[in-house]
Amino acid sequence: MPVTLITELSDPRLRDYSHQTDVALRKAQSTEHGIYLAESALVLERALRAGHTPRSVLALGGTAAEAQALVGDDVPIFSGADELLAELTGYVLHRGLIAAMNRPPLPDPAALIADARRIVIVENVADPTNLGAIFRSAGSIGADAVLVTPSCTDPFYRRAIRVSMGTVLQVPWTRTGDWASTRAMMDAHGFHVAALALTPDAVSLRDFDGATHERLALVLGAEGTGLTDAAIAAADTVVQIPMKHGIDSLNVAAASAVAMWALG
Repeated sequence: MPVTLITELSDPRLRDYSHQTDVALRKAQSTEHGIYLAESALVLERALRAGHTPRSVLALGGTAAEAQALVGDDVPIFSGADELLAELTGYVLHRGLIAAMNRPPLPDPAALIADARRIVIVENVADPTNLGAIFRSAGSIGADAVLVTPSCTDPFYRRAIRVSMGTVLQVPWTRTGDWASTRAMMDAHGFHVAALALTPDAVSLRDFDGATHERLALVLGAEGTGLTDAAIAAADTVVQIPMKHGIDSLNVAAASAVAMWALG
């Protein structure tokens, strides 16, 4: 179908982009699992490669042809002036395009980790920027899967996807349950659980040999508060990154990259 030129904003097909919050998109009516937004041609390409289905694309004039080359002729593409698209979405499309995507169903956690050797469990991280950075580290350094706890922010939030450069669409992930069920699942699949935390009995990351464990789960905690007592109790080993100059910890996103590299 041809690119539709937007001259006014009353078209109901633009509703996916109209100042929608991440929460509203996740609960979008008439969808099975909700919607997420993919910004930039790179992220859209990764979403398509992951098998996700686009509903439509909103593109600045110069990127409409690029969008059409990615999604083909069966997906509506809307284009218009920068100012009009910014009025519609509430922000400037710096990356040229944004696509409304159907969220896929989340896989069963036990099935997701069945063949994994290195996984990351993210507990209660609230900032989508931090979560996106964790996913980017997980994807680039080599985690096979990511589990996020029920209170963790949503990896499909726009900022998480943007910061991760679409890695949240590439690294297999799902939600896990409470720590009792998660620990039982780790035991059933033979995972050694290493929690990154500042406790008196924590082992230095330099001294913890991850290579001795065929299957390893790294647990990362929330900004500021760190891991809960339940998460620490569920761990086989507590590890910490050795620090200097009286600094006790790194930002969780930076810590994830250091720890994953060391334990890879």
